[in-house]
Order: sequence, then C-alpha cells, then structure tokens
Amino acid sequence: MKSLALSTFLLLFVLTAKARDKIYTYPADHTIKPTMFPLPDSIKLQTANSNAYYQKTFKVDSGIKVSSIYTRVLEFMAAKNFQQNYGYEQEGKLIFTTAQDLNITQGTAFENYDTNPMPYTVQFAFSVDMKNGRYRCTISNVVFFLPSENGTRRTNLFEVYEKMTGNEPRRVKSYAKSLIDSFEKYLIDLTNGLYTEVDHKADIYNSKF
Repeated sequence: MKSLALSTFLLLFVLTAKARDKIYTYPADHTIKPTMFPLPDSIKLQTANSNAYYQKTFKVDSGIKVSSIYTRVLEFMAAKNFQQNYGYEQEGKLIFTTAQDLNITQGTAFENYDTNPMPYTVQFAFSVDMKNGRYRCTISNVVFFLPSENGTRRTNLFEVYEKMTGNEPRRVKSYAKSLIDSFEKYLIDLTNGLYTEVDHKADIYNSKF
C-alpha cells in the first residue's frame, strides 16, 4: 500500500509540474509590434573649409511621400516659431531660420569662462531636403550671442569648435565644450520631435482605439 501511495504521489507531482510548464510557457507572437519606437538620439557636428554644421538623414516609413513629409515639417516648424525662408514642394526642400534663447533658467551669464551652463541666444538656419521615405536635416550658419561683462559677445560655431579642439587653456576648452553640448542637446530634442511628427509613430497618431 505504501508503494502504491508513493507511486501515485510521484505521478501526480510529475503531472502538476507539466501543467505548470504549460501555464507559464507562451509562444512568441512576432506579429505584434511594440507601441514605442526608438528615436534618433544623436546628430553629428561636421567641419569643412572653416565652416561647422550639423547634418543627419532620417529614414521614415517607406510609404510616406515627399508631399506628406513637406506638410508635416511645415506644421512642426510653425509650432516651434521658426520662420520659413524658402519652400518648394516639387524640389522637396524647406529652409527656416530662427533665434532661440537657451539655458534661460540656469541663472545669469557666465563670466571669465565659467564652465557652468549659462543663458545665451543662438541663431541658425535649418534646412530639410526630402525624398520618399526619408529626409535630411542640415543646421548651418550657427551664431552664438553670449552675455559678458562688456555686453553681448558674438561668435560662430566654427570658432567655438576651434576653441574646444585647439591648444587653449583648459577653462576655455571646457567653456566651448559646454556651449556645444548645450546646443547639441537642444538639436537632439528638436530633430527627435520633428522625426516623431513626420513618421507619425507617437501614440497620439495611433489609428487603433
């Protein structure tokens, strides 16, 4: 009797273990797409012939045509208060200019090359070249207006780049790097926002409800 009871117990234990395996094992459904889509998180500084600029190509859904990209770029940039200087849909090109006040909540201006973030104004051109399923952003003619003890000091992106990479004192190099880092953070937020608008991948654009 003891042997029979033991055998019955072992049989029930094995069956329970298998049942648990069935409960907790699910086949992967690769047809379900995630609701969150990764955004580009970098934009590269480039230099050529004493010019410094940023440029990046963004790939979107292959079904998005130039006409849709054009309209969505216009809507996004208008909401950001960028001024349109040129636009020709058949050419697939838009050019905007703007002046933005950045780091305005960080306190007062830096003086004597303080390396902490400081408020400043930056002026630049923002060009978008479009093809079906992709577009390219170019940020050029970047000019910084930096508060100083003697008033506003004007410098361009290439001059800041030279200070960051040249044989300048450490405090000057740190100042230049902090300025470029601050501007690049702003550009990443801007271009990621534009990408979301053009690709319409945000939850707000989800057609399923």
